[in-house]
Amino acid sequence: MIKNDQNNLSKCIAFLNNIGIKTSFRNLDDSSFLPGLLIEKGNIVIDTEMLQHPGDILHEAGHIAVVSSKDRTGLTADTLINRKNREAEEVMAIAWSYAACIHLDIDPSFVFHKDGYRGGSTSIMDSCDKNEYVGMLMLDSLGMTSATCESAPYPHMERWLR
Repeated sequence: MIKNDQNNLSKCIAFLNNIGIKTSFRNLDDSSFLPGLLIEKGNIVIDTEMLQHPGDILHEAGHIAVVSSKDRTGLTADTLINRKNREAEEVMAIAWSYAACIHLDIDPSFVFHKDGYRGGSTSIMDSCDKNEYVGMLMLDSLGMTSATCESAPYPHMERWLR
């Protein structure tokens, strides 16, 4: 892992633990959805040796953050995939992770890397930057951000957890 990624990873871990998304480190096998990452009971488990894209941690945290608190503690990668509102939660997790990058003063390309998002990373970042990304409106509907507040609009977050 390059030094800048390590610095950003450290920022992310501190932030997530501070807002209530617990992280832990241990060796994982190669069965996880993303190399080096596992969602377990609403927490993020990280294997730094296997981790290919440290920014993926913020995106996965976004999934945890946008789920209701009563469902959060039971989350795993499998339960996320099978959730009734998974498509809506996916776009909210994208908008959430962009906001987290801005909050942490991390270049959004840390999360929206060239190997992810089916080649759409640049257009996602552009859309979020212009406050046009649909996930931002969904976060607004949950009271997590404001699409229209002039003093502190998205990507400012009112609440980091649903």
